[in-house]
Amino acid sequence: MTDAVNQTTGYSSIKIETRGRVGIVTLDRPKTLNALCATLAEEVLQALKEFDNNPTIGAMILTGSEKAFAAGADIKEMAEKGFSDMFIEDYFGAWDEVPRVRKPIIAAVSGFALGGGCELAMLCDFIIAGENAKFGQPEIKLGIMPGIGGTQRLTRLVGKSLAMELILTGRMLKADEAKQAGIVARVVPDESVLDTAIEIASTIASYNLPAVLMAKEAINRAEEVGLTEGVRFERRLFQAAFATEGQKEGMAAFLEKREANFSGR
Repeated sequence: MTDAVNQTTGYSSIKIETRGRVGIVTLDRPKTLNALCATLAEEVLQALKEFDNNPTIGAMILTGSEKAFAAGADIKEMAEKGFSDMFIEDYFGAWDEVPRVRKPIIAAVSGFALGGGCELAMLCDFIIAGENAKFGQPEIKLGIMPGIGGTQRLTRLVGKSLAMELILTGRMLKADEAKQAGIVARVVPDESVLDTAIEIASTIASYNLPAVLMAKEAINRAEEVGLTEGVRFERRLFQAAFATEGQKEGMAAFLEKREANFSGR
């Protein structure tokens, strides 16, 4: 990448930086293999929302370390809590905000993505994984079950039978198995995970932003409604794209045989 890197501090559990029009959030709790805690959730959501509201950013990446994207939730933080604590605090509820981020989020996964880490990766729009990445929902081994949507999103991705086996046994999937099962979009060499994610995010960020947001919204709607309603929703957004400057620029560039220069409007 030739774009300058602008790294911002001020967070205790994450690092953020920009590469051109791409915002990168890196989980940074190495001693716990990026275990998900309340502070990390607050900081990740703040960073994602800031990038979402930043007109110079067109796509985002969420990543971790070479050893772990996130090896699970912070057991130390949860171990002594009771039902009332978890219920009143709505523990894990903050993560429900991730799917409400409008711009695309790519999970760049190396090493372990287990439990809450696997669920966080699935909250992103798609996953780029290193060859040695491992995915799983081992909560059953702790006497609990997934709590950030694992039973729901994993089932939608891989089907009931495999989801049931993985969640009830705690078995991990290697990256190639996760790709075959539909959890992962692409598997790349471990050393290329972040660069590949940046390349993909940069491509997305170079397109007409309203069309990108519309396409993401339409794809997400496909999981929530029937086919007829989904196609109707898609058609309206397709038609709405013709009210954007990007549609005029994109089609003019095609007819004039040149590269499009989208303004983001």
